[in-house]
Amino acid sequence: MKTPIIEPSEQLISEQRIILQGISWQQYETLRTTLDQVPGAKMSYLEGLLEIMTPSPEHEYKKATIGRLLDIYSLDKGIRLYRCGSPTLKQELAKRGKEPDESYNLETKKEIPDLAIEVIISSGGLDILSIYQGLGVPEVWLWKNNKLSIYRLREQGYEEIARSEFLPDLDLELLSRYINYSDQYDAVIEFRKAIQK
Repeated sequence: MKTPIIEPSEQLISEQRIILQGISWQQYETLRTTLDQVPGAKMSYLEGLLEIMTPSPEHEYKKATIGRLLDIYSLDKGIRLYRCGSPTLKQELAKRGKEPDESYNLETKKEIPDLAIEVIISSGGLDILSIYQGLGVPEVWLWKNNKLSIYRLREQGYEEIARSEFLPDLDLELLSRYINYSDQYDAVIEFRKAIQK
């Protein structure tokens, strides 16, 4: 009998997401510690709701592209930007926990990043801005539907803004154009040329 050949399907390469209800903070901590051993699994926690997600290759590619472009921008402009990656941010009193796709601090290292970046490929999931608000992250960038939206934390919550308050001279339309490049290396090279003009 021949062994069937299984071709990769859309389902195997897309994001996988599960949301559990009624999860206590202690259960979240236990599951988070357990899933630290599972490569690629990301968790978000919001007041008893737990989301476990495995990012798609497209998600990881966009996240990496954004990170490389911001690194080039900060180096070229002499901005002390520290990439923090995806640390687990959590606040038990606020009942919130999140692992950003990318995060940054300006000028100096801090416990809570100045800026968190999320790449959203599939719909659904927990309210990202509500989680970050409870964690006190000043600025959140959301990449969704090939568009970058920036939110700044104010007293009443997040407000969408046209430019980053941390990187006010960064042309977001230009950045978005290169995030959408199909080739990451070419995107970095062309973006660098564009910002040096």
